[in-house]
Amino acid sequence: MNTLKELKSGSLVGNTRVKIAEGLNTFPKALYTLADSLEILDLTDNNLSTLPDDLNKLHKLRILFVSNNQFKEVPPVLASCPNLTMIGLRNNQISTFVEDAVPLNTRWLILTDNALEKLPDSMGDLALLQKCMLSGNYLTSLPKSMTQCHNLELLRIAVNKLTELPTWLTTLPKLTWLAYSGNPFCDKHPNCDTPLQEVAWQSLEIKEVLGEGASGLISKAVYEGKAVAIKVFKGEITSDGLPEEEMDINISMGQHDHLVDVLARVTGHPEGKDVLMLELISSSFFNLGLPPTFETCTRDVYKKGFSLSLTQSINILQGVTSAAIHMHERGIIHGDLYAHNIMINDTGKSILGDFGGASYYEPKKVEMRAGLERLEVRALGYLIEEMLLLSINDTANLSQRNRLTKLKETCLSENHTQRPLFKAVYQEITNII
Repeated sequence: MNTLKELKSGSLVGNTRVKIAEGLNTFPKALYTLADSLEILDLTDNNLSTLPDDLNKLHKLRILFVSNNQFKEVPPVLASCPNLTMIGLRNNQISTFVEDAVPLNTRWLILTDNALEKLPDSMGDLALLQKCMLSGNYLTSLPKSMTQCHNLELLRIAVNKLTELPTWLTTLPKLTWLAYSGNPFCDKHPNCDTPLQEVAWQSLEIKEVLGEGASGLISKAVYEGKAVAIKVFKGEITSDGLPEEEMDINISMGQHDHLVDVLARVTGHPEGKDVLMLELISSSFFNLGLPPTFETCTRDVYKKGFSLSLTQSINILQGVTSAAIHMHERGIIHGDLYAHNIMINDTGKSILGDFGGASYYEPKKVEMRAGLERLEVRALGYLIEEMLLLSINDTANLSQRNRLTKLKETCLSENHTQRPLFKAVYQEITNII
């Protein structure tokens, strides 16, 4: 974190990255002294409502965050910034998004938790757009021009006012990760009211925090002498959707060897929050990957030096595919099938978790079901690609590697009709073993 005092003193000259949160009401013009170096500017958590008309003086600016401010429109001046590719405008009061307000080279656009009722037709001109976050608005439709967003890979449109899921979404050549729960067209999963054992909060012995995600806090706990995990949902909208939708999906999932099982609903939380008791994953498991970075945009990264054997890689893929089959048979698309949401142990046993981006669809709608499943198969294709790279030094079985490479290429086909369904993928992986 930097300070306005540091900026005005000149001590930040030459910095490529600046973050200031001091309740600013006006854009600090002293930032122009960094014009020849500044690439990432974070003015989140201020009181800004406008940006200056000469913002393009920051000619090296690639990434701009102005979330949690007071903007009522997407500032049209953004379009004049020559190198701007990532824009974060989460949690403002934006209701206006005029045509051509953002640069044509935009790759990552975050407009979560605003008041947008309509998107401009110029969205279709964003040929480089890869990641688009629109959850928590009032959108009733998406512009048909977005069929031209051929590089769009991740789309979040949960908690809007959409009356239907546009069928053309499943035909986008690269769309891979999609979340749309909490819209009027979304029915509740029929199994979300499945009776669960109820456990009183007071009967739990809460231990250490295990992790925190956008939707909630997970802690270790002891219940009747047994170690369990407790997830306390925050109740705030996330980029993926509403935590209560995630809780419904968790309950609807049923049990599976490669998913985190729900054990009970916890009642009586001191702050009245929704809480689930989950299976505690053994400490021998660890996260397979790390979330995407600014540079990779939609692709996971891995710890430096991390590698796998080909056998481990195939085991991971078989388990994840089995979990995906289980979910899609229940009309659930994971929406965030990534390595950073997969835990593994040393043998390659895998557990798929984090259902914040999951959405329900009616399995009887055959065309939509196939379209959504093939969309998620593309995510598996990327996972296969990454497993091949992580096991690049394992050259013992060239035949297995070649077959896995061919499967990857089929899953990643930009013609969605040529991608297999999960059962066919699972069969091929099993045959490879």
